[in-house]
Amino acid sequence: MEKMSKITGLPDNFIWGGALAANQMEGAWKEGGKGWCLADINRSQLDIPPDQRYNQEIDTAYIKRAMAEDDRYYPKRHGIDFYHTYPQDLKLLAGTGMNSLRTSINWARIFPNGDDEAPCEEGLAYYDRLIDCMLANGLEPMITISHYEMPLNLALKYNGWASRELVDFFVRYCETLFKRYKGKVRKWIVVNQINLIVHESFNHLGIAADKVDNLLQAKYQGVHNEMVACAIATKLGHEIDPENQIGMMFCSNLTYPCSCKPNDVFWNMRHNQMEYLYGDVMVRGKYPGYALRFYDDNNIHIEFYPGDEEALAAGTVDFVSLSYYYTRLSGEEPFLHNELGQIPNPDLPASPWGWSIDPVGLRICLNEYWDRYQKPIYITENGLGAYDKVEADGSIHDDYRIDYLRAHIQQMIEAVKDGVDLRGYYPWGPIDIVSCSSSEMEKRYGFIYVDYDNHFNGTGKRSLKDSYFWYKKVVQSNGKDLG
Repeated sequence: MEKMSKITGLPDNFIWGGALAANQMEGAWKEGGKGWCLADINRSQLDIPPDQRYNQEIDTAYIKRAMAEDDRYYPKRHGIDFYHTYPQDLKLLAGTGMNSLRTSINWARIFPNGDDEAPCEEGLAYYDRLIDCMLANGLEPMITISHYEMPLNLALKYNGWASRELVDFFVRYCETLFKRYKGKVRKWIVVNQINLIVHESFNHLGIAADKVDNLLQAKYQGVHNEMVACAIATKLGHEIDPENQIGMMFCSNLTYPCSCKPNDVFWNMRHNQMEYLYGDVMVRGKYPGYALRFYDDNNIHIEFYPGDEEALAAGTVDFVSLSYYYTRLSGEEPFLHNELGQIPNPDLPASPWGWSIDPVGLRICLNEYWDRYQKPIYITENGLGAYDKVEADGSIHDDYRIDYLRAHIQQMIEAVKDGVDLRGYYPWGPIDIVSCSSSEMEKRYGFIYVDYDNHFNGTGKRSLKDSYFWYKKVVQSNGKDLG
């Protein structure tokens, strides 16, 4: 009898990368033929406490006010000017030794209004240059197709994903990218964090709260339409280039029971099931029974159009990816009476923004996703948002970031030893960018410091933090040297 070999560490072909998003870094928000996108109206929230800064529901009055207001209130319109500085920035990123970079294509640069008959050639040409530069620096592209960059016109004119018309618009957009970048991009994430439909619902789905009678139903109908579009696009992407690897992405929002009472354990299970819903549909190709029960219990009626079931079954994804930042608690009271269905874990330390620090939770999540789906997994976001201090000599000593990443990578390696087929690690924001949830510059994740404050005072100069040199050592050793 042949003895099974023991997994002792990461595979030799493990991918070490970094993850970014166009809307948080590019700036140049009116250049290159770009239209308004959803992220362009994410307002600065410095007037409220850090742990309460996240994207809220939005109505049409807010949208119109935001479009008329001064740019200084909307940091994502500025970004870090990556649109112009990408050649230097990519060279710095490649200096860590990373061999892949996840970023997004801004939908509004390709179809400025979303319903345009033809794509914007200037936008496509920009991403031609960007992708070519990534490849020239040894960075394999992993491209997110939809990352909070829906053309704002689709929200105003059609009410976002609540409208069935978006299916065709999105598929046309995907087809344009698959054909344009065939042979250059082979790893794709169709939608960023598709399960975020509570506190990121407008940013994600583009559904204005005042345009629907039942917002909860509109969200689930919207994400159904989106998943159908993703499935159609995935099938098309495989037909255009059989070498394409196309995946879906979760925000890892799994929770622990808030007590050992059976009711809390049960309702925590229900919370986690509803986080798995999107993967169950996009990996397995059909709706699970627990979701149908949830819809019935909450008087939610999802309209299936002819061909939807067949499309979902035919367009399943090749891999699962996830963002992991924190864990929380759930149970009977949070699930039934709390908008998010979860509460903070008082037994864990947290960042100033209230994000708990739980490295072991990453190992738990990886095992659970692997056990459920048996598909290759990529960690496509992980990191610590923190306030960084520049010393008099220009150095930035971010030991707290190194400690965070080290502890999570250690648990990642343990998960691989558990048998999880983990293919790559893409820490979030390897160069400082505007925060997604709080729209502030001083919530920094990067190995590379960018000299802007929350009001965009500064030079924009790039500086290397201690974590830059630490990550370089980690990459060179394939995770063996975490010291």
